[in-house]
Amino acid sequence: MDTVEKIVEDFASDIAMSSFSGTRLRDMIRAIRACKTAAEERAVVRCECAAIRTAISENEPALRHRNMAKLMFIHMLGYPTHFAQMECLKLIAAAGYPEKRVGYLGLMLLLDERQEVLMLVTNSLKQDLNHPNQFIVGLALCALGNICSAEMARDLSPEVERLMRSREVNTKKKAALCSIRIVRKVPDLAENFMALAASLLKEKHHGVLISAIQLCTELCKASKDALEYLRKNCIEGLVRILRDVSNSSYAPEYDVSGIADPFLHIRVLKLMRILGQGDANCSEYMNDILAQVATKTESNKNAGNAILYECVQTIMGIEATSGLRVLAINILGRFLSNRDNNIRYVALNMLMRAIAVDALAVQRHRTTILECVKDADASIRKRALELVFLLVNDTNVKPLTKELIDYLSIADPDFKGDLTSKICSIVEKFSQEKLWYLDQMFKVLSLAGNHVKDDVCHALIVVLSNASELQGYSVRSLYKALQAYGKQGSLVRVAVWCIGEYGEMLVNNVGMLDGEEKITVTESDAVDAVEIALNRHSADATTGAMCLVALLKLSSRFPSTSERVKQIVARNKENVVLELQQRSIEFSSIIQRHQSIRSSLLERMPVLDEASYLVKRATATQATISANKLAPTVAPGGLKLPNGVAKPTSAPLADLLDLSSDGAPASTTTSTTPNDFLQDLLGIGGVSTSTAGVPSTASTDILMDLLSIGSSPSQNGTPGQAESKPVHAVPEAIDLLGSLSSTTSVSAEIKPTHSVSQDMDLLDGLSSSTSFSEKTVHPSITAFQSTTLKITFDFKRQPGNARETTIHATFTNLTSCTYTDFIFQAAVPKFIQLKLDPASGNTVPANGNGSVTQGLNVTNNQQGQKPLAMRIRMSYKVNGEDRLEQGQVNNFPSGL
Repeated sequence: MDTVEKIVEDFASDIAMSSFSGTRLRDMIRAIRACKTAAEERAVVRCECAAIRTAISENEPALRHRNMAKLMFIHMLGYPTHFAQMECLKLIAAAGYPEKRVGYLGLMLLLDERQEVLMLVTNSLKQDLNHPNQFIVGLALCALGNICSAEMARDLSPEVERLMRSREVNTKKKAALCSIRIVRKVPDLAENFMALAASLLKEKHHGVLISAIQLCTELCKASKDALEYLRKNCIEGLVRILRDVSNSSYAPEYDVSGIADPFLHIRVLKLMRILGQGDANCSEYMNDILAQVATKTESNKNAGNAILYECVQTIMGIEATSGLRVLAINILGRFLSNRDNNIRYVALNMLMRAIAVDALAVQRHRTTILECVKDADASIRKRALELVFLLVNDTNVKPLTKELIDYLSIADPDFKGDLTSKICSIVEKFSQEKLWYLDQMFKVLSLAGNHVKDDVCHALIVVLSNASELQGYSVRSLYKALQAYGKQGSLVRVAVWCIGEYGEMLVNNVGMLDGEEKITVTESDAVDAVEIALNRHSADATTGAMCLVALLKLSSRFPSTSERVKQIVARNKENVVLELQQRSIEFSSIIQRHQSIRSSLLERMPVLDEASYLVKRATATQATISANKLAPTVAPGGLKLPNGVAKPTSAPLADLLDLSSDGAPASTTTSTTPNDFLQDLLGIGGVSTSTAGVPSTASTDILMDLLSIGSSPSQNGTPGQAESKPVHAVPEAIDLLGSLSSTTSVSAEIKPTHSVSQDMDLLDGLSSSTSFSEKTVHPSITAFQSTTLKITFDFKRQPGNARETTIHATFTNLTSCTYTDFIFQAAVPKFIQLKLDPASGNTVPANGNGSVTQGLNVTNNQQGQKPLAMRIRMSYKVNGEDRLEQGQVNNFPSGL
């Protein structure tokens, strides 16, 4: 059966080959187009290729040019035709023009400069370049200009140079185009064509002129010498060409929409831009003709708009006069009113580059640009928005922002994200007063809160934290916005945070501004607003968590709502979101079991350091990076955070526990979690202005050695990178330094001093506040004194716990300069537990006129065996200059 099928298939192939062997090109094309499937097409092509191979092997010269034509069509269909490359060379070597034409066409189509067989055609090209028939010369020039390799360029460039001097217009034009390929392949040959290119600019034929100008442009890119030569010898010719073509009368062969040869216009303008860039003399020579073209060219046709656009690019690219630049920008302004979207888009692109040249001239078209922001075309809207962002300055920021915010309410949802981002950037960058900044941000949050990024909300919260005089106004504004635009996620988060922090200002109308209308909000209304936000955005873990925190704080600020808040929080104990579930359980415990500490635990957040946040935000990348990378390295003496502000450290955990290193001493402060406690281990090195000299004992020598007190910071190696930020103390301070003695080594292992059972409430036993009204057990001591600073310690023994002592530290400034950004740090051995309360302030008045106080709670777990020992460090600023003092306290009263 297989044999019969094979015989039938071979018979069909023989018939097909016999039918295609003598077909013409049109017949083959008709047969291929008649195929209904790809398989039929492949069969036809395969049979035709087989017939062509047979003809090649039989060396039939009569069918050679016909076969080559069919092979070119087969090649364009994507089938391999490499077997016929030598046929091209045979056709090129033929004497007749028809054969040469097909041969050169096949050469350009089937071969490229990487083919080795191309080396064989160099001699034929050289003969044809010297042929008396100008049409054959044209074929050779055309082929050379398309597939010329570097070797062929070097061999045949003399013939091309000679042909550029020919009397035949077509020959000169093709020779100039061929020389462009030669210059690109071999830039060293550029000097051979400089004079010839300049001489061609005197021709009258537009085809020769366009070819010559294109050659000059290529020469300028290839060689600096050619650029200087053409600047000296071609400027006059280019100006003459441009003047002639712009003033010429109607010529049918060059007319395009009533404009004489716009292609020549554009080529001349491009070359003039290259020659005039960075050259004042050339630019001055061009100014008049450029102004003439810019004013005389009609802009109601696309050809005229193309010339005007190229003219504007040339004016902006050369050393043009200010008046000419204004004229160019006005042309772009007219483009913005055009109905064609493409023209408006290229005008916006050009204006974005022109703003760096003449911003004032672009500002005059601000109204038209703003209209483009509202365009129906998305690409035009985005480009116009980018241009508006570049136009904003201190003088026009308010009207521009108002226009953009007004459009924000009706903008397409797809465009709101970009528009919101730009508005927020403008407001943050150019805001001159906080009230205006807050008003604009509240409007943006209300109209497009779902499109505002988290970092913008964080920046707004930082500003609110620092603007104490505007906090009442802000919380009232956000409350009203929350009632009207409760579906905007970012608005809800910022509003809930403000209500939780400044709820009493909302209820009592604190901080009313001039002209502000009073609103009546009860304590129940404030809780209602947060509850509605919690129910509406329960799927968002971040918003839900912020709502729960706000409710917890409101229960402290408004005791009458405590029971209701407890019920709202309890409803989320079984929330499917683990974060909300955990918070609900913890917050319910605080409300039910820890009434005594709730007010101190839920105090208003300390003022956030705006400068540090802005620096961190400026250096952060768009991608999500870890907190370790976000925390900047603090230079010696570069403390910038006030007491009570928590901040993660950039040092890895392994480095924190490396007590055997030579780094700067650790500062033992407390935080809300053990991890934060560990992050505060590393101190901040700095240059000490003074050190209190205190006699040392055996135990304190070990402490000084452990905490690197015995050497200056410069000898202790690289200072640590963590910052000490005391906040509210936790009930159990973690013992970090362990038992300290001359016979035991320092352990890097972290162990809690007391074991805690699983059912133990971590907040049990924490008093609501530290009282200093008890009777003093021990006399006060001067813990530290230098020529600039004095520190005294007062001691109170806690009842019922002989090991625990409360220290009341008082810091007094002995100089005539006020200390700002004051921070106190302390470190103790491992057998001592230390907790620091927030300081009463961070500014120490001059000349002892006032002081700063801070509470320290120490527990000596080896009381009676080892005395208290403490390493202290104080950092502050004097007239903006960082200062750092450190010392050791070992004169504690006995028995502590």
